[in-house]
Amino acid sequence: MTGGAGFVGSRLCARLVREGYLVISLDNYFTGSKENHVEGVEYREGHTKDIALHVPEKLDLIYHLGEYSRVEQSLQEPDLVWDLNAAGTFAVLEFWRARNLSSNVCKLVYAGSSTKFSDGGLGRNLSPYTWTKATNTELVKNYGAWYDLPYAITYFYSVYGPGEIPFGPYSTLISIFKQEAKNGHPLSVVSPGTQVRNFTHVDDTIEALVLVGAYGEGDEYGISAQESYSILEVAKMFLAGQVGKDIIMLPERAGNRMTGTADTSKIRALGWRQEHRLDEYIREFTESLADVKKTEPRVIVFTTTFHPIAGPAEIALVELMRRMPEVHFDVVTTLFSTDAQSQVSPLSNVQVHRIGHGRPLDKFLLPILGFKKARELSSKHTYLFAWSVMASYGTIAAIRLKRATNIPLLVSLADQRFDRIPFYYRALVKLVLGNADQISTTTAQAGTVTGAMPRVASNRRGDPFANQIRFIYNSILEKSQENHE
Repeated sequence: MTGGAGFVGSRLCARLVREGYLVISLDNYFTGSKENHVEGVEYREGHTKDIALHVPEKLDLIYHLGEYSRVEQSLQEPDLVWDLNAAGTFAVLEFWRARNLSSNVCKLVYAGSSTKFSDGGLGRNLSPYTWTKATNTELVKNYGAWYDLPYAITYFYSVYGPGEIPFGPYSTLISIFKQEAKNGHPLSVVSPGTQVRNFTHVDDTIEALVLVGAYGEGDEYGISAQESYSILEVAKMFLAGQVGKDIIMLPERAGNRMTGTADTSKIRALGWRQEHRLDEYIREFTESLADVKKTEPRVIVFTTTFHPIAGPAEIALVELMRRMPEVHFDVVTTLFSTDAQSQVSPLSNVQVHRIGHGRPLDKFLLPILGFKKARELSSKHTYLFAWSVMASYGTIAAIRLKRATNIPLLVSLADQRFDRIPFYYRALVKLVLGNADQISTTTAQAGTVTGAMPRVASNRRGDPFANQIRFIYNSILEKSQENHE
């Protein structure tokens, strides 16, 4: 099994071991975890491109689950998608073909993606992920026809359940909502919120995979729950019907499909039946939180200047804070001008902590005095993450705080332009940004600074909330730039 240490793969491993199978897992641990290891499974770490080197044994059955699996995020890293889903899967198919050249008969079960059928069939071209997954299903069918090989292709529909990745860019919607609700945060819904999904429990998915492995032949094994819900409907389930301040609408994203169709006739013909429902799963989860006291979400922000001394980045910052009244922001900034000393906070959910002597040179004090103030604040409050607006002197203070407290760090490059500065300064900025857990940028010029660094690199406690902030902040900035032009 490729991807045997992942969310679905680990549970399938456990089920097959209970059935008495000898199971070998090949996983590169990109999203898989050694915490998911199951007793009785033989684990081998490696890329699917090297499957022939890692698995020399004769096999009866191959479950190919080990691929890149996020629609929108794949637009940010097409090279990674190609490596895992195109090159990796081609090697698996060649491995499968080679195993059938002898008298041994080896069947392949491929985990396709239901995005192939979304938006009237246009979903296959939404992103690098959807395109490679749709293309791979066709390649599997062709290999089966060209070389007379046994196979079955399944299609997953928004799998959820115990064991999901809790945070980060590769976590699922249900997992993100669970973490946000658990921590008392607003739920983040990508606009327009009317996107429809068939959420299918992981245990129902596993039952279907076992049946397909034993009896399935050919294509079109859709594994889907009967019910479908919009994203807003799901968010309201988590909030027990409450709306308004407890839901934050994020800007629309490229690659976000609106509809999907599910044909479960072939899997039902094998005897499969849905046993779990999303609404029941959410109700059990929310009931378990009934006695959990909600805590005020807090974020510590580092910025060289702040209201009333403000450019586009700082103006966008205040607007974001206005849109998120449930969040408390502690802003560590410079006094910069004596006029700022008499200024009160622009919003009730914002507390401003100014350091320096009221001069522009105060920015040079941020790495020292700003860090000192941040340490003082962090001893009194629990912050979800630190946020540095602009890669500047405040970022150094934020990095020092991260190293001292292990707090996740988001750095927004905002409207900074690095294409006109000396190369040695760009190198310094790259070094600084290398300490960030998440890097957010809205301009191509700023993006060149991060180079190969992922814009979202973290997988930690504050990530879902950091994702909210960076998407909303970037949206405000981009709209202000459009209005200015």
